[in-house]
Amino acid sequence: MDDDEHMCEVWQRAVEHTRSRSPASFEQWFSSVQFDRLEGGVLGLTARDEFVRDWVAEHFVPDLIERMVSLLDLSEGLRVEWRVSTQLERPVCRIIPREARVDGRASVRPPPRSDRMAIVRPVNDELSAMLNPKHTFGNFVVGPSNELAYAAAFASAGGGGPRYNPLFIAGGTGLGKTHLMLAIAHKVLQERPDARVVYVSAERFTNEFIMALQHHKMDEFRARYRTACDLLLLDDIQFLAGREQTQEEFFHTFNALRDADKPIVVTADKYPQQLQRMPERLVSRFTSGLVADIQVPQLETRVAIVRKKAHLEGIVIDDEVAVLLAQTVQTNVRELEGALIRLAAKSSLTGCPVDIEFARPELLAVPARRSDPMSVQEIQRAVSNHFRLSNGELLSKDRHKSVAFARQVAMFLCRQRLKCSYPELGRAFGNRDHTTAMSAVRRVEALRQTDPQVNAHLEAIEQKLASSEE
Repeated sequence: MDDDEHMCEVWQRAVEHTRSRSPASFEQWFSSVQFDRLEGGVLGLTARDEFVRDWVAEHFVPDLIERMVSLLDLSEGLRVEWRVSTQLERPVCRIIPREARVDGRASVRPPPRSDRMAIVRPVNDELSAMLNPKHTFGNFVVGPSNELAYAAAFASAGGGGPRYNPLFIAGGTGLGKTHLMLAIAHKVLQERPDARVVYVSAERFTNEFIMALQHHKMDEFRARYRTACDLLLLDDIQFLAGREQTQEEFFHTFNALRDADKPIVVTADKYPQQLQRMPERLVSRFTSGLVADIQVPQLETRVAIVRKKAHLEGIVIDDEVAVLLAQTVQTNVRELEGALIRLAAKSSLTGCPVDIEFARPELLAVPARRSDPMSVQEIQRAVSNHFRLSNGELLSKDRHKSVAFARQVAMFLCRQRLKCSYPELGRAFGNRDHTTAMSAVRRVEALRQTDPQVNAHLEAIEQKLASSEE
C-alpha cells in the first residue's frame, strides 16, 4: 500500500469513528465538506462556505485530528488548511435516498452527483434528533386534544389535505409540539432526500444571528434561511420575545419564504395573540395561516401513549399499569413517558415484572407535580368561560359591548392578581396600547364599587380561580 492509499485509509477510519458519535448530524455537515489531502502533517479540507468551515472546525475537526494522530502514531498534531469553494466534486457525505444506502450508512467517497441533486444544508447540531426514527407521524398518538395539529402537520409534510402557510402549533410543555415538527422533517426527507430542511429553535436562530453580526457574515446567514431553504421549522418562537433585531431579521426571513411559497411551521407555548413583547406585524403573520393547538390529552389518549411508548421501548406492561400511569401523570406527555421508563429501569434492576403490584408503590412515591403559579392565560380562560366567549374573541379587536367588558374584566384581574404592568397587559391582550389596559383596569375598579352586578361577576370568577389553585 503506497503512502496516498495509507493516508486515505487513515482519513476514512477517522471519519467513521467521528461519524459514529452522531451519524445524522455528521452527514448533514459533511455534505458540504470535501477531503483534499493528508500529507506532510497537513490535513487539507474544502468547505462550501465560511459558515460551514467555522462550524465543522469547532465541532468535528478536533475529534478527527485526535483520531488521525492516534492512527498515525504522531508525536505532534496535524495542521488543518481550509479552502472555501462552492464547487465540491467529492463531498465527504452526500444526502442520498435511504434505499440507496448500505446498512444504513452513506459512502465516504460517493460517486459524483448530478447538478440536480441538491445538498441538504446543515443548520444546527440537533439534526440527528430530527432524523430519530421515533419522531415520526406513525409514533404520534392522535386524540381529540391534538388531532387538528396532527392533521395540519401531516399536510405540511406533503401527506395530503390543504396546506396552511404558516402553520402555528401552540401548546404547553411536553405535549408533542416538537415531535410533530420533527415528524414533518422526517417525512419530507424520506420522500425528498434533496429537500433543504431547516429545523432550528428560536434560541439557536438568535445565537446564529448574533454570530453572523459579529463576524460580518449576514449574507451567508440570510442565504441559509431564505434562498437555501425549502422548509423552515422554527421551534419555541416565544424565545424571540424582546429581541428586536432578531425579530426584524426573522420578519424578513418569514416574508421571503412565504413569498416563495416555501412552508413555514412555528411552535410556541402560547397562542400568537398571547406572545409578549412580539411586534404586531409578526403576530398578524402567524395568524394569517392556521393556528392549531395541542391540549392536555384525555385519559384514553394518555393510556394509548403509554402503550405506544412501551411498544417502542420493548417494555411489557399490562393494561392496569398503563391506566395507573395515565391517572398518575396527567398534564405532561414527556413526564408520562419518563415515569414508564423509570418503572422499566427499576424492573430490570430488580428482576420484577412491571405489574400492578410492582407499579403502584413506585408511582405513589412520585411527588405530586407542583401547580404552576396563576398565569395570564388561566385568567383569560376563566373569564372567557364565565362570559361564554372563545379565547380568540377575548383577544380580538371586537369592540362589541359584551366582549369589551369581558376583556376589561380579564385585564383588571390580571392586574390585581399578577401585578402585571400596563404594557405587559396590552401585549397579552392582542398587543394593545398600554393606555387601553390602564383605562380598562380603572373602569372595572370604579364599577366594582358602584355596580353590584359587576361585583358579582368578579366574585364568581375569583372563586373559580381560587378553586383551580387548590
